Amino acid sequence: MAAPIVPLPDILPHLPPRGSLLGLDLGTKTIGVATSDPDRRMATAVETIRRSKFTADADRLLTIASERHIAGFVLGLPVNMDGSEGPRAQATRAFARNLAQRTERPIAFWDERLSTVAAERYLIDQDVSRARRAQVIDQHAAVFLLQGALDRLAHLRVS
Repeated sequence: MAAPIVPLPDILPHLPPRGSLLGLDLGTKTIGVATSDPDRRMATAVETIRRSKFTADADRLLTIASERHIAGFVLGLPVNMDGSEGPRAQATRAFARNLAQRTERPIAFWDERLSTVAAERYLIDQDVSRARRAQVIDQHAAVFLLQGALDRLAHLRVS
């Protein structure tokens, strides 16, 4: 059975009351990975996966999901500044469709516009060297996008 792929506000009925989410910043060469606490309040960096074939990438993500008892996935959707979707957004949607065939955990999309810019600024403010920033930027972008999604979900639960 394939996992549901839904807009972020529609993921709540597919999730248990508690359970961590895995945030993914999908790049062409790497995947930044972040996770939340089981109460879905705070995002933290996990790792950066060097992309190879989809099967290897998905295997690693599903291993992380199993080890961390993940309830669902949040994929950053690289929407253009004008709100349109280009080739990268289409590639992200294709990745989600393929991942959904390999898991029952629900998958949601979150607008990731400027998450990498925010992560870069944060790392510069923390005086992280250029070389170290290059190593961790993707996972920090995943933290920013997942934290935005967590904040939105918290707002939806209160409303």
